[in-house]
Amino acid sequence: MGLGGDVQGALSDEILATAVGDAWRLAEAELLDSVGRISEEIQRLEALRVKLVGAVDHRCKVDVLGFPNAKMWLASKTLLEVGAAGRIVLLGRGLRLQPEIADEYFDTNISAEHAALIMKFCERPPKGMPLEAMDDCRNALLFAATGPTANTDAVRAVIARLERAFESDDPPPSEDADLNEFHASKTLNGRVAVKGDLDAVTGEMLLSALSGLSKPRPAQDGTKDPRTPGQRRADGFTELLRRYLDSGVAGEEGGERPHVSVHVNVKDLADHTDCSARAQQDAAASPDDSLFAVEGVAWTEWMGPLSLRAARLLSCDSIYTPIVLDDNGAPLDLGLSTRTVTKRQRKALVARDRGCAFPGCGAPPSWCEGHHIVHWSAGGPSDMGNLVLLCGFHHRLLHHSDWEIEMGADRHPTFIPPRQVDWERKPLPAHNRARPRAS
Repeated sequence: MGLGGDVQGALSDEILATAVGDAWRLAEAELLDSVGRISEEIQRLEALRVKLVGAVDHRCKVDVLGFPNAKMWLASKTLLEVGAAGRIVLLGRGLRLQPEIADEYFDTNISAEHAALIMKFCERPPKGMPLEAMDDCRNALLFAATGPTANTDAVRAVIARLERAFESDDPPPSEDADLNEFHASKTLNGRVAVKGDLDAVTGEMLLSALSGLSKPRPAQDGTKDPRTPGQRRADGFTELLRRYLDSGVAGEEGGERPHVSVHVNVKDLADHTDCSARAQQDAAASPDDSLFAVEGVAWTEWMGPLSLRAARLLSCDSIYTPIVLDDNGAPLDLGLSTRTVTKRQRKALVARDRGCAFPGCGAPPSWCEGHHIVHWSAGGPSDMGNLVLLCGFHHRLLHHSDWEIEMGADRHPTFIPPRQVDWERKPLPAHNRARPRAS
């Protein structure tokens, strides 16, 4: 049963009601059968989502989406992270051009991961493979990926054999820089996961740079370095980044040299009392507002919330820029009679908006620009009540669409969508002011 199947009929009403309410009442056979059937329905619905998102990516323009691409729009409307939404968009886009793979995926014969693997092979086949061999190679990969017993290792093994069968005089994969990839993504627990695939020359440069910085450091009494090799390399990588940023050769982002920026309340920075005890008192006094308060947590431009202990550690060797905020966390007026946003105003905008303020965006501040709500040429002043931080895409969108911005009573911006997005034009809070919502 493909996408046209009845997604309501996977389970009987009686079993479905029992599973939703008291799953423990199901017999073991019913429990196993229910999980299998629901998993099939989930796969059908996910395939349908890929198909529809592919249509959104193909048909909907940025003025309708309100975002530079379909993946950012999808992430803003769901509980998906941008990376996961991007994989769905890429799969939907690719399947439009690969009907043979699309048929198998939409008939739920192969998984999304295997479809993406096969699609990548077909898009970039071995350089020595003749065009007439594509159909047979694709069919071999689809056969390896079909059914619940298929696994990724088996599909990759077929791909490896095909690549060996069609080797050419081109550089081997180990030396092909076109295959290089490097990924750095935020994890749900506030860390950064790094993953890469580099050619031999680039890998040699990386390992050479890390070698001297990741050597074991025995203690003065001769005790061995307790760090694992992985921990030593991580420390060496940290030192490599620190030296690069301190060197001043990195150019500029947002009008300043790249550096680590931390925004923290001066009271929190100076208060070394028991943070957990104070947090419990604050939560008891106002259980809702305390979760979203400006105080009690530091903020970084890329990673978001940071503990006060880490902020104090960074403050030992840093440059301070004081910014006075009101009770709503909005900077007090720093207006000047100049057209461009000053560095001091920019720091205040970052403190208030924490990145692109457009609802659902939140691009890091280094990618953003100061936008005049009432344009300078129309008499709009360069003060905090008329400025908002926007990424390049949303800055252009505001200038070339019917989106509007109003400054609220709390001195934070609100966004008014055009009628083609919301007929009632209900105001939307800035990205960092939005409260969590149910999916």
